[in-house]
Amino acid sequence: MSKRKPYVRPMQGWWKKNPYFIEYMIHEGTALFVAAYAFVLLCGLWRLSQGEAAWDGFMTVLQSPLALLFHLILLAMIGYHSYTWFKIMPRTLPPVIIGGRRVSAAAITAGGFAATLLASLALLFIVWGISQ
Repeated sequence: MSKRKPYVRPMQGWWKKNPYFIEYMIHEGTALFVAAYAFVLLCGLWRLSQGEAAWDGFMTVLQSPLALLFHLILLAMIGYHSYTWFKIMPRTLPPVIIGGRRVSAAAITAGGFAATLLASLALLFIVWGISQ
């Protein structure tokens, strides 16, 4: 049996040495804000199931300045999360070939943004039409 100690590679701060990994870790961290907003929506659904008084209380809480600030922070973090998601989309997709040519990474990212914009506008018009 050898008396040498085995080499243990240090793992602390490994992601701080490469800008790509820093951006990746920030992207993964902003996923917590996505989960937080999902929790807010789940709480709203739960309060809605409890009746009109509970729903009105939930809506009153959401209109407070602290809740508005919280939602503004959530919007910024979810926006950044979405931006970085579309930015890495060309690296995660298999090669997209149209007309015998490979689609550029910029076109894939722009297509993701355009699809999101169109879906958001369609949803906005549907909700607007229902509310009128």
